[in-house]
Amino acid sequence: MTINEAQDEIIEEFSELDDWMDRYQVLIDLGNGQQPLPESDKTESNLIPGCQSRLWLVCESDTEGRLHFRAESDALIVKGIVTLLIKVLDGHTPDEILEADLYFIDRIGLREHLSPTRSNGLLSMLKQMQMYALAYKAKGH
Repeated sequence: MTINEAQDEIIEEFSELDDWMDRYQVLIDLGNGQQPLPESDKTESNLIPGCQSRLWLVCESDTEGRLHFRAESDALIVKGIVTLLIKVLDGHTPDEILEADLYFIDRIGLREHLSPTRSNGLLSMLKQMQMYALAYKAKGH
């Protein structure tokens, strides 16, 4: 699935929900569906700066150079937001991630319905995923 196909799927899923309380519930459910990270991944170096809650993000590259993300947060909404980002960016190459236009964030109204601190956290998550992509691209993976 391409990045845009994943985004379109999310937009479609959220467009069926008019009420933002329902949309928050979808985010919480998404986050609850994530596998918890092993304690060994919950290190200071995997902690995302700029998030009010604690959020760990791990990135690994497979043999084909595609990046795979795993994350965990102690806040349910944050866990759901990072799950959306993973759903869109996981399994893609560094170039695909760096060139992606993540239009779904605005189309589902996420940015406008987040508190300023959560909005900053969203930007921090995205920035960290792009930094991983840059690092792997520089390594030539």
